[in-house]
Amino acid sequence: MSLLEARNIKKVYKTRFGGTSVEALNNVSFTVEKGEYVAIMGESGSGKTTLLNIIAALDKATDGSVILDGMDLSKVKDRDIAKFRRDNLGYVFQEFNLLDTFSLEDNIYLPLVLAGRKPAEMQERLKKIAEPLGIANILKKYPYEVSGGQKQRAAVARALITDPKVILADEPTGALDSKSSDELLALFKQVNQMGQTILMVTHSTKAASNASRVLFIKDGAIFHQIYKADASDRQMYQKISDTLTLLAQGGDK
Repeated sequence: MSLLEARNIKKVYKTRFGGTSVEALNNVSFTVEKGEYVAIMGESGSGKTTLLNIIAALDKATDGSVILDGMDLSKVKDRDIAKFRRDNLGYVFQEFNLLDTFSLEDNIYLPLVLAGRKPAEMQERLKKIAEPLGIANILKKYPYEVSGGQKQRAAVARALITDPKVILADEPTGALDSKSSDELLALFKQVNQMGQTILMVTHSTKAASNASRVLFIKDGAIFHQIYKADASDRQMYQKISDTLTLLAQGGDK
């Protein structure tokens, strides 16, 4: 059984007075296996962020369902959805979403604090990931005292510390310079090789070329997908570029 399954996802937005409907997603279906690293690409307005928000239970589909490890997200009660997200999903956002009044350490601890974990357990969990993520020596610093790359590493630590089933990343390299982007992509690859499932929305061909599979969305529907298999990052980059060109020209896959 797949770890994550999107089944015939539809999303329709209506204008304020209900006069016009806009279809953001149209019968989107795909699966993600445990340990996969999947990127989602598409032009602005294609529906990829809407899809990620539905998978994250931050938005609800008009029709269809998302199944995570056997659990239908639509069956989770509204009062339990925050806990469900905290227990099962990790998030890495473009703008880091760190609190400036908290140290990096406290930012990382936050989801565990909200879950009522004991300090000893929180410290043990952080100890296991801080060194591999290269942030052990900056945990007492505040977000405004470190670089963008270090902020994003702290954000990755915050996503990992709950031991999530899936990490959801929304344009994780979007606010980083090229050096920090390369470091984050290497970090994602390392985390994935440790068995972590990752689903990432990105505009970056370079970022997507690190994934094991790339889904392309066009006009709210799956347009094509590419598997990396034994291809190098450079070969994957070229495959993605060719597909994006075809997508932009309105051609068939």
